[in-house]
Amino acid sequence: MVYLISLVMRATFGAGCFWHVEDLFSKTKGVKSTKVGYTGGHLPNPTYEEVCTDRTGHAEAVEVEYDPNEISYDELLDVFWNNHDPTTLNRQGPDVGIQYRSSVFFHDESQKETVLKSKEKLETSGKFSKKIVTEISPAPKFFEAEEYHQKYFQKHGFK
Repeated sequence: MVYLISLVMRATFGAGCFWHVEDLFSKTKGVKSTKVGYTGGHLPNPTYEEVCTDRTGHAEAVEVEYDPNEISYDELLDVFWNNHDPTTLNRQGPDVGIQYRSSVFFHDESQKETVLKSKEKLETSGKFSKKIVTEISPAPKFFEAEEYHQKYFQKHGFK
């Protein structure tokens, strides 16, 4: 008898407003679940209103649970890099503030090595004319956002 063990890993990304980022990852094959929230700041249990003051230090982020047998961390990074501008400091499109910063919060040394190599490869590729400013740091506590933010695009009929 053969037993297949399904392993679920976590990855955490900030790439602007978490509604779009969550929707993007939730539609990615191999991603088992997503949730939006706040991480990387100094205030415990922040609310959306507090994060929007730009004084908590938190990034709007998406915590992704994925099966590494179906999608690699490298492939998740490709989704991340290709769907936002990692060269804009504390902004994505019209959204401005530290909570909208480009960020990768790694959960272990393997993720750290992978994201650093991925960033270096992207920097030398010539894809961007400006320097990549993405924050790469250990994953601190993730504070789940309020329920009305979860699966926002799905709840409101955005595609």
